[in-house]
Amino acid sequence: MAGYLEGYGAGVENRIKIYRWSAIGLVAAIIIAIVLYFQFRDYSEEQKVKQFLASLQTQNYKGAYSFWGCTDVHPCPQYSFEKFMEDWGPKSPHANVQQAKLATKKSCTNGVIQFLDFPGQEQVQLWVERKDKTIGFAPWPVCNPRMQVP
Repeated sequence: MAGYLEGYGAGVENRIKIYRWSAIGLVAAIIIAIVLYFQFRDYSEEQKVKQFLASLQTQNYKGAYSFWGCTDVHPCPQYSFEKFMEDWGPKSPHANVQQAKLATKKSCTNGVIQFLDFPGQEQVQLWVERKDKTIGFAPWPVCNPRMQVP
């Protein structure tokens, strides 16, 4: 016959195990969430650059120009379509878009600087604005602290 205090303390041990494994699971989930955040925080901006390059590959220059926030209806006064074609058209130094490789990127508060490597040429630095996903040339090679939003 079992004694009155034979199972005393067994419930406490089980609770301690549950608390321990819950804490380990919570810490693991937080670490995984942080890793995934830093891995995918610039995903949509990187996809926008890939779509831009795909438009150039199919020679859809008007479509590629629209990634800069410029259209026939609302042209960009500082970056005309003719200038865009000089930079990205079939006779431009970047006409071989198929050979362009996405290199490093720098994540800034307001956007992402995406570096493109063209074989035998200087690296092209594109800026992708976070709020509207428009593309432009990066005015600086690193995140400018004066342009950061607190």
